[in-house]
Amino acid sequence: MQPLQVAAGVATVGELEVIELLDRGAALVDTRVPDSRSGVSLPGAVNIPHDDIVERKGELDTARTTIVFCNGPQCPQSPDAIRKLIDAGYPASALAYYRGGLHDWATLGFPLASV
Repeated sequence: MQPLQVAAGVATVGELEVIELLDRGAALVDTRVPDSRSGVSLPGAVNIPHDDIVERKGELDTARTTIVFCNGPQCPQSPDAIRKLIDAGYPASALAYYRGGLHDWATLGFPLASV
């Protein structure tokens, strides 16, 4: 089980906040490694596995919020990615943690994208 607050300065968001942030131009990053992706993701998400996040942080734009997610509260991949980004100097204020992840999104009946 992952904590509600992953790191100081990183907002933890639920489904309604994810939708609102996306409407305002936020980026959505699926941090799951390929073996744990199960063929689906949230629509519009780009996959940057947590193991590669520091090497690929240049793909992220600090001028807009990046929502980070994985499989859900039981999954350590997005908290790991967030901590790695912050340790590498990425601003915590540019990140949002969607703790519910794929599990909660699918359980609530929101659309999924095939990957």
